[in-house]
Amino acid sequence: MQIQPRQQLLDAWRATARLSYPDNAWRFGGREGANSISDAEQLLCLMAPATEVPIFRLDKPDAAASDVIAALGVLGDDIQVPQRLIEALTGYLVRYTAPDGTPIFSGDTYFQPDAEGDEIKTEQRGLDVVDSFSISVTLMLAIVGFTKVFRTVVTRPGLLADVDRLEQMANTRLTAAMVGLLRSFAVNVFSADEDLGRELIRTVNQERRPTRQVVEELREALREINARLRDDVTIGSGAAESSELDIPNRLFECGWSWGLVKEAPLIETTVDVGVQRDGVAENAPYLYFTTVALDAIQTLFAERTRLLGLLDEAQSKLAQALQLRWELARSYWATIATFGSGRWPLEDLPWRTTDGIEFDYLSLLVSGMVVQNMVAMRASNAELTRVAAVLDELANRSRITRRSSEREPALDVHHPGLHFPLVGSEELGGPRLAWTVADISPLLLKRTLNLASLLSEGTSRSRLLDLSDELWGHLQQRVIRQGPARGLWDQPAGAFPQLRVEFTEVSWYYTKRVVDCLVTAARVIQEPPLRSGLLAQIAADLLNEADHLYDRELLNGSTDSGEQLRVELDRIGVELRRARAVRGERPGVAVAVTEEVLRKLDRLSAARRASSGTS
Repeated sequence: MQIQPRQQLLDAWRATARLSYPDNAWRFGGREGANSISDAEQLLCLMAPATEVPIFRLDKPDAAASDVIAALGVLGDDIQVPQRLIEALTGYLVRYTAPDGTPIFSGDTYFQPDAEGDEIKTEQRGLDVVDSFSISVTLMLAIVGFTKVFRTVVTRPGLLADVDRLEQMANTRLTAAMVGLLRSFAVNVFSADEDLGRELIRTVNQERRPTRQVVEELREALREINARLRDDVTIGSGAAESSELDIPNRLFECGWSWGLVKEAPLIETTVDVGVQRDGVAENAPYLYFTTVALDAIQTLFAERTRLLGLLDEAQSKLAQALQLRWELARSYWATIATFGSGRWPLEDLPWRTTDGIEFDYLSLLVSGMVVQNMVAMRASNAELTRVAAVLDELANRSRITRRSSEREPALDVHHPGLHFPLVGSEELGGPRLAWTVADISPLLLKRTLNLASLLSEGTSRSRLLDLSDELWGHLQQRVIRQGPARGLWDQPAGAFPQLRVEFTEVSWYYTKRVVDCLVTAARVIQEPPLRSGLLAQIAADLLNEADHLYDRELLNGSTDSGEQLRVELDRIGVELRRARAVRGERPGVAVAVTEEVLRKLDRLSAARRASSGTS
């Protein structure tokens, strides 16, 4: 892997700190303006590595690496850096808390009118959006984990009070974000004879079989998910539709809508999370928001969350309800994407939604849910390799690893991005809003690295790592080279000059996703190397021969052998024990060590024979 996450994360930290702390005070805002999502993305450019990559930890200043602290030098020394972060994080929480104490999860400047030229109303900019709920879960868990550890080294009462205040505010926002996700879950039930049903059947019916047969088989494949939706989803949105799932010829889809679902019931909780606003979003899942919700919810039951005990009792109950929805949505889309015995629907690019929209980007979103499900189901290398082929093809089709022509529609996914409407947003009286996504390149790299870490077959893994190097080379071309935002992202014309656009301001939306890729790369590198069964067997055979020859030298050696020979034999014994110790996890190392031992033993044997006069 050519990605060097340590150096590249340090460079990203240096640029982020320089841009965010220009006048001894934290400054929010980027290319898209300040909002609850962009500002969280800005903070996560620092907090994600600091909480997910051990060498970048800042919660124990005395143990922080010198180059890590130096990268944040604009914030101060090793004592001041955590304090400046606490000030910035507290500022974010204050900024996005209403006067009555209700956390704010609006899309604000990320919202765009669906029809160009329409003017968005102020009330619409204040609409809650799933992207804000999701990123708040990620950021708040990072904050709570940071404060729990940092508190153990704090001695000043004033600083300890600041830490306690930050943790309390973060916990409130975390709980509110979890409530928001529960009220944004959507179950869309429809007949197989409706337009939605026909589109779903078209997607899964790769073998062009009779519709009635496909409907019956699909309902059977979704039977367990159907039952759990009816019986287990009892709070939040999605529960009211369960009664329709038993009707024959009914199909469904589940996931997260773009915001609070219309008429979503209130969530009872022992924690005061402020006003639970009325929802306006349509009761139908959006693949983009489903994906970001699943990624955020996964952190709620991650190992770090459990080990540090980041969730209180009320949050744990909400997390259990979200985990249920995480499992159902993941399983649903994985079932749809891999339905049938021939070509998977996922392999039929591009993915087409039930409302008739089709993009390669949607195939990438679905592939992520398929991989998540394969991890849970412990899928075979053969199945993982099929997904790898999809990622490789997506890189080609999006012109990341294949040359692009002067101007072609495939480039639109990079700039200006994919634009999709948010149905229901017009209910407040203004125009229908829309959401734009343009993160196919970093998302593809992240999915590629994740999939490579799961493969245990060397050739397929190597092919994916080669693809990840190509994707990283593409992202490096898109770094902003001049101005205050130099060293950060995104400059799409760097990779596609024909776009003829030039940006001078940072996109925290894009930069945060590149940082996520580097964090993922660091995690992949930290994992044990791929264990080769062939190398393990070779190492075992070599060790058997080396052990035998070593024992022979000990047996045949003279009791009055010189000190140098005895030292050499002792050294060989240590190396043999080392080779045996690492053979299970690093058979390649065992082979290399044992081969060196065999060479030494051969020299000793030759020397002994020469001294005795034998050939």
